[in-house]
Amino acid sequence: MSTARVREYLKQFGKDGRVQEFEVSSATVELAAEALGVEPARIAKTISLKDESGCILIVAAGDGKIDNSAFKRHFGMKARMLVPEETEELTGYRVGGICPFDNPDGAKVYLDESLRRFQTVFPACGTSNSAIELTCDELLECSRAQGWVDVCKGWREQTAEG
Repeated sequence: MSTARVREYLKQFGKDGRVQEFEVSSATVELAAEALGVEPARIAKTISLKDESGCILIVAAGDGKIDNSAFKRHFGMKARMLVPEETEELTGYRVGGICPFDNPDGAKVYLDESLRRFQTVFPACGTSNSAIELTCDELLECSRAQGWVDVCKGWREQTAEG
């Protein structure tokens, strides 16, 4: 998979010129934050989970983790991460570059409430060394997300402490 594919997809929104590529890896929240020079919480990680017709992609703040009980309440099933072998087939991207853009039909994107506390966030752009800075409204539009969910934990505690 390449960043070129995501750039081409983002053209329809006039955002293709904002894609950033790095000489270093941005495959994890910590590496992406370091490459961008931002706090890890502002990295919009895409968590890939299995469902009956493909996968659910939850875009969450870097300090959020799936809350299994909240996920089950919202989606009516247990949260099960995709195994690396399924990831590219179901999301269109390899681990480290999974993003909420230009996914296959069976991939449903949702944005987690943990993102809304930031003016801008940084999702990956299809590779393990790329990102784009977007507002939450831009992310909602460009990802064609199904909507907002509240299925992550850990970030509220971080916000209260910090």
